[in-house]
Amino acid sequence: MAKYLAQIIVLGVQTIGKAFSRALKQEIDMSRQAAARQASSGRGSQQTQAQNLRTGMTLEEAQNILNMEKLDKEVLEKQYKHLFEVNEKAKGGSFYIQSKVFRARERIEQEMMAEEKK
Repeated sequence: MAKYLAQIIVLGVQTIGKAFSRALKQEIDMSRQAAARQASSGRGSQQTQAQNLRTGMTLEEAQNILNMEKLDKEVLEKQYKHLFEVNEKAKGGSFYIQSKVFRARERIEQEMMAEEKK
């Protein structure tokens, strides 16, 4: 009986490990593709690329996370507040998602400041 239980546990751990590594590889590939798309489109200035590296996400990704179509300070604050509160760990939310929401807000704010300077 213990032998079968051990085999089930080992099989489960292997399956979860493979799924996790596959998801991680997929995320890395998607990040590389997004960076390549931006670099090849000619839109990416050095400043934009530096901001992407600093926050770890593109402006497009940040807008997708916060569900924003255009840059608007009021919409940004509303979306950020809602998503940050919904994903609060004390309420059973995800700290990972909460951190993504925070980084998305940072990235959009950087873009808004760069536009104001122009």
